[in-house]
Amino acid sequence: MDEILRDFLVSFVAIAALFGILYVILMTRHRERMALMSKGLSPKEFNNNPAMISASLRFGLLMIGVAVGILLGNRVALHWDVPRQGAFIAMMLLFGGISLVISYGIEKSQSKKQ
Repeated sequence: MDEILRDFLVSFVAIAALFGILYVILMTRHRERMALMSKGLSPKEFNNNPAMISASLRFGLLMIGVAVGILLGNRVALHWDVPRQGAFIAMMLLFGGISLVISYGIEKSQSKKQ
């Protein structure tokens, strides 16, 4: 019974921390926007956010890189004498990093076109 209580508390604290962080981010963003609007800026200027597209591209490529890293980490662990945890971590970091470098190149080429 003691383990169930511990697992519940850990889960509860993790979820509460996640919602707390989200609340702080949203409230800070709201206060910043209200302060800018009180100085005379229009709300239309907030919707023009090209950084959101690059963040989506970066996050998507990172997830693809991590997924490929997991697949190849499994392949490395099966075919060579490498510990399973080390293979997964190494391949996830390697392909995650490669995907971030690729996203940087894509963003740089898009900024040159504009």
